[in-house]
Amino acid sequence: MIVGNKEKNTMTSEYQKMIAWEPYHPFDPELRALAQTSRQKQAAFNQEPDPLKGAEIIKTWFGSTGQNLFVNPRLVVDYGVNIHLGENFYSNWNLTMLDVCPIRIGDNAMIGPNCQFLTPLHPLDPHERNSGVEYGKPITIGDNFWAGGGVIVLPGVTLGNNVVAGAGAVITKSFRDNVVLAGNPARVIKEIPVK
Repeated sequence: MIVGNKEKNTMTSEYQKMIAWEPYHPFDPELRALAQTSRQKQAAFNQEPDPLKGAEIIKTWFGSTGQNLFVNPRLVVDYGVNIHLGENFYSNWNLTMLDVCPIRIGDNAMIGPNCQFLTPLHPLDPHERNSGVEYGKPITIGDNFWAGGGVIVLPGVTLGNNVVAGAGAVITKSFRDNVVLAGNPARVIKEIPVK
């Protein structure tokens, strides 16, 4: 059986299950240790007054980044190692990136204040949810993304290149290149002419 583009029952650790979109146990010792390391780096970043030193913390923490990176505090992530940022990434204040699955953002991203990129999901069935089992779906965003203040991108969303998300948009599904999104749930309100 194929789930999340991976063969089921071939995972050997809870971390591997997690990033492959499989159900996993978040209190696994390996995941707790990874989360603790991330919290330490998060605290160091959020207390660092020098933006250049802050960028260096992120570069040694995240899965991958471009050289030109600017992120304002307060930054909140789960693990960090599953976040991949392209060149010329800018984020305003209070960025949240919950990366139980990979979050990939291309080059030239501009992220407004209070934006959230959320990959975790929980079972709808209350008994299963109460068991503590979780899963997630990745977020993938192309080049030249601009998110206004308060944008929320939900699990499993893929956005093309040259996408603009208006302030407060809640992006619940995937969209193609060259569009402006707005609303909750977000919808296309304008096409962006390609030059």
